[in-house]
Amino acid sequence: MSTATIATAKVPRRARSPWAALRRLPWWGAVLLLALLGLLWIYPFGWMVSASLKSSTEVFSGGVGLWPEVFVWENYARAWDDAGFGRYMLNTVIVTLATVVIVVVRCALCGYVLGRYRFPGSRIIVGILVATLFVPTGYTIIPIVKLSLELGVLNSLTGMILALGGAANVSFILIYAGYFRQLPKELEEAAIMDGAGFFRVFWTIMLPLSMPVTATVALLTFLATWNAFFLPLVFSFSRPELRTLSVGMQAFVGENATDWSGMAAAGVISIVPIVALFLFLQRYFVEGIAGAVKS
Repeated sequence: MSTATIATAKVPRRARSPWAALRRLPWWGAVLLLALLGLLWIYPFGWMVSASLKSSTEVFSGGVGLWPEVFVWENYARAWDDAGFGRYMLNTVIVTLATVVIVVVRCALCGYVLGRYRFPGSRIIVGILVATLFVPTGYTIIPIVKLSLELGVLNSLTGMILALGGAANVSFILIYAGYFRQLPKELEEAAIMDGAGFFRVFWTIMLPLSMPVTATVALLTFLATWNAFFLPLVFSFSRPELRTLSVGMQAFVGENATDWSGMAAAGVISIVPIVALFLFLQRYFVEGIAGAVKS
């Protein structure tokens, strides 16, 4: 093939990434575009905060505007006192914190055993755990209610905590197992030579070293438990005083009308602790996710 032929031959164009246009923008253009996308993403949250400060008629008559004509702070008082969200907040905090402790300790122990020990049937156990990921949550509600009834903990916060904390949480177990597997064995060997047993090695060495993973598991469990609706609803059917925040939203729905402004105020009250916890643990959360992906 001659040189002229090579020069005139068509060079196939490389497939362009959908982000190629974004990378060619100047830095301020990319920042402006991402800022606009960010504002669009947080608009629903801003609308909820705005609706919590509006009157019931202004919630939908005010269009897409976020600034209330008159700030109605009574919506928060109505949600906290009249709808009983003070009591629901206390129930949610108790149930969430107890569930987080149970899930973290249980998943860390399971992950430690699966990640650090080799024993017959360990692969089968891992396979069974993975298979439970495909079981829908709703199918387990009847056995949970039956077992809680037999134990005498149905319609109680204790039963609600055991039901929420007793889930399989397979992904958390595998995250812990992958993290513990990559730690050097010299740590355990040195502790065993000093006379430490199984639980002492776990509590004093392994669990403190897994702080990023523990923060990730704690945060994800906190979010799931705080927003749980189905199980808390079942366990508070006959005792409304046991409702959590997510179940308590029903208090604003009447037979003929819905208190949207009061519901928005209750939503803001419910979401503030989650945002505060995420801001406090976001560094550990990112480190834990990054470590789990590497492992």
